[in-house]
Amino acid sequence: MTTNKRTLEKKFRRYVLALIALIMLLITVVYIYLEREQARHLIGEQALTTALTVAEIPEVKQALSGTGNREQVRELIDQIQRNAGAEYIVIGDRDGVRLTHPNREQIGKEMVGGDNDDALLYGRSYTSLAQGSLGEAVRGKTPIRGEDGSIIGVVSVGYMVEYINATFLKGFTVFASAILVIFLIGMVGSNALAKSIRRDTFGLEPYQIARLYKERHAVIEAVSEGLLATDQDGRVTLLNALAKEVLQIDEQAIGQKIHHVLPNSEIAAVLQDEEATGQNEVIVNEKRLIIYYQIINEDGQYAGKVARFQNRTELQELVNALSEIQQYSKDLRAQTHEYTNKLYAISGYLQLGYYDEAIDFIEEETGTQTRDDQIVFEQIQDPTIQAILIGKRSKASEKKISFTLDSSSTVEWQWPAEAAAPLVTIIGNVVDNAFDAVIGRDKPTVEVFLTDIGRELIVEVADNGSGIAESIQTQLFERGTTTKCGQRGYGLALVKAALTELNGTLEIEDNQPSGTIMSLYIPKEQVGERSERNDSRR
Repeated sequence: MTTNKRTLEKKFRRYVLALIALIMLLITVVYIYLEREQARHLIGEQALTTALTVAEIPEVKQALSGTGNREQVRELIDQIQRNAGAEYIVIGDRDGVRLTHPNREQIGKEMVGGDNDDALLYGRSYTSLAQGSLGEAVRGKTPIRGEDGSIIGVVSVGYMVEYINATFLKGFTVFASAILVIFLIGMVGSNALAKSIRRDTFGLEPYQIARLYKERHAVIEAVSEGLLATDQDGRVTLLNALAKEVLQIDEQAIGQKIHHVLPNSEIAAVLQDEEATGQNEVIVNEKRLIIYYQIINEDGQYAGKVARFQNRTELQELVNALSEIQQYSKDLRAQTHEYTNKLYAISGYLQLGYYDEAIDFIEEETGTQTRDDQIVFEQIQDPTIQAILIGKRSKASEKKISFTLDSSSTVEWQWPAEAAAPLVTIIGNVVDNAFDAVIGRDKPTVEVFLTDIGRELIVEVADNGSGIAESIQTQLFERGTTTKCGQRGYGLALVKAALTELNGTLEIEDNQPSGTIMSLYIPKEQVGERSERNDSRR
């Protein structure tokens, strides 16, 4: 259960205090070791200095040579010992026999510790740590030389280890007090820092932050729009899978400058501009995108920008498909109205007794309907194309246009689902353009021929309109170009975009003044392969 988990504030405080305590402990250990060694070294140097001084006293040399007063020398050494603070100052002769000692009972006995040889044999001055008659002590030793330079004795000045430790403890008490103050300051600081971090994380615990991060990632990837975000320095901070696919960039773009990721791009320019927002339309990698820009505001300061975008082609296909469905509904209502009028006409013939005329009228209508239905439902196997032709036949009936299907038309291959919207856009707009072209003609006629016997679906739409002027043929597929007054000219531009998606082509044969033939060629194999690839991805 999450209730049993330690809070971030408590965990942080404990870890920081544990770290401070560990550091303080290590510092204390190092301090004790270094200070004790340094204390022993300094005391040893002091002992050696005292020993060197004693070794140069004439009375000491005379006492060792047998010409001086040894009792006076002992009193002198006791005085020097007290002044130096040493535990003892022992003078030994050439054989290491004590001449002086704080304990008078030890006088005349051999010096102990086994550390006299370097002084008596080799004439060296040094410090040592040895066990003497009074206990373990740090000693300073030096030889005593006679007038001729020969070694006649040795001086040993000792400071007990207990004395050194007591001296060290006095300094350590101050150090320990300072360590305690530092630890208390660390406690206060860790508590303040823990509270600050809690405020910065809005009181969320680590497991809650981790869950939010996972949920955020899942939501971003589930969004049907491409998402791209940058920080205040123009570096990419967010990129979902759809954005990678559309912009053709990878995960390595995270952390890079946007103008390096998308060089010479309008998207990069807008994302780097702190003021630019709103909606824009651009072409990226031959795809028309609708992009919405939003500024990230952090406490009134500019903190970056988010771009979310949709593929306009896909959006337009959905709009076109919806428009076609709405049009089919209108066409069916118009057809119902048309057939109601025809039923009234038949009823009138019968009431007036014109039976032959009524039969002729019925046979004409049913004959045309039966022939077209046979072509649509028996020779055309694809349901999308069937729906388009039925809808356009109803629309033609409403507009009093003769709409005929070539009796040799056949479509045996059924197109994949993702090709339905482009097919509606292509065939629907071309047929609608043909209808518009024949409005106002004496006998408006539009004829459609379809076949997929080879590797392509071929659709030919012929009309008896006035044709297309040569002055606009080269710009016919550009957005806004039209042959109709008051229209916007989006139809053929959408046809071109849908054909590009299906790798198809379009040819126009202008037969002025007898009309126009538009021929569509859409390869079946490439659409099939694309469907298989999409199925494998799913």
